[in-house]
Amino acid sequence: MTTNTATRPEPASSPTEPAEGPNWCARAILAIFVAVPLAALLGALPLAVLIGWVSTVDIIMMVALYYIGVHGVTIGYHRLFTHNAFRAGPFMRSFLAVAGSVAVEGRVVDWVADHRKHHQFSDQARDPHSPWAYGTGARHLIRGFLHAHVGWLFTYSGSDAAKYAPDLVEDRALVRISRLWPLIAVVTFAIPVIIGFAIDGWWGALRAFFWAGLVRVALVHHMTWSINSITHIFGKRPFTSRDKSANIGWIAVVGCGENYHNYHHADPSSARHGVLRGQLDSSARIIRMMESVGLVTDVKWPSAARIEKLRVKSS
Repeated sequence: MTTNTATRPEPASSPTEPAEGPNWCARAILAIFVAVPLAALLGALPLAVLIGWVSTVDIIMMVALYYIGVHGVTIGYHRLFTHNAFRAGPFMRSFLAVAGSVAVEGRVVDWVADHRKHHQFSDQARDPHSPWAYGTGARHLIRGFLHAHVGWLFTYSGSDAAKYAPDLVEDRALVRISRLWPLIAVVTFAIPVIIGFAIDGWWGALRAFFWAGLVRVALVHHMTWSINSITHIFGKRPFTSRDKSANIGWIAVVGCGENYHNYHHADPSSARHGVLRGQLDSSARIIRMMESVGLVTDVKWPSAARIEKLRVKSS
């Protein structure tokens, strides 16, 4: 079986966008934002195994906030707002935007603008986070992996939301939620701390901040960043796409269906990414349940004929 990795040519004219990345102050804040949760994640297992510094409540809160945030991103930020895979009324749109904000990945308007630009120039020079930015050799791919996983956050100045997400810029509710994003992020830390304090005093509050706050954020971020990096290098490519996107099944439980990235790039507006037998796509399941009770409509489910049409043909 062969794969189609041809890419689209650059457009004749390029929109003017800032070439510089965030200023030094923003980079310093971002470095703390990335490093502190990562340090907590690295220390989580020793703390849990060696001294038992974790409770059942901590784990429940961490897992609950993880899946609320991740599904808010996968269903709301990604499949609804970026690709219009289904329609939702004002309440559900706002609800999904807030749920996505729980992931602490930034404003919905900015997230969508960056992701739409990624799809427009996937694995090309103007892709914000392609792991193929520096070449195809082992050394270049290592550098590209780091760039796609987290490095681009420090060097990329952001996409023009007015150009890439004009529909969201005109949505007053989403703009308002975008402005409230820092407050929502703080609340996602505060609620576990309050619960932890109520159960076990200051020690419980500190433990909840560590597990349901820092460790949870690190897990959410590195799962999401892995879609940018790992699934554009490794994995299977059973469907025809114009880039190097791939499917990686073993992270489906935590990836919530986003890990079937090859089909997503082959059919971006599809509400389901895991379309083959045995592929777990919890985001699609939730969309199906919301559709069944009328919370969402006009869902773009891929037909069997479309799935077959997009399959890579054997040579």
